[in-house]
Amino acid sequence: MAWIYLVIASLGEIFGVISINLFLQKRNWQRLLMIIVTFSFGFLFLSLAMRDIPMGTAYAIWTGLGAAGAVLIGILFFNETAGWKRIFFLCLIIGGAVGLKIFG
Repeated sequence: MAWIYLVIASLGEIFGVISINLFLQKRNWQRLLMIIVTFSFGFLFLSLAMRDIPMGTAYAIWTGLGAAGAVLIGILFFNETAGWKRIFFLCLIIGGAVGLKIFG
């Protein structure tokens, strides 16, 4: 169950970064509240995951999946570039997260 919590925590990280981007486009209290809620959601599930997963592994996977998800969302919805180098390094992040799961 801890690994599921960690994936859910990563979604909180991804939606938190999306919330920051939306807030920067239009600053209002609703979007600021969305930042607080989404990151709180991510931290809550990260803390649940860390009951069974070592801190270093949990944090590395949480930030890795969050970063990879944020890059993909940026490419798909915010018109960020999707060059081959960017995709290559994104795959390295995902590969590192998978490696930590397998060997961690």
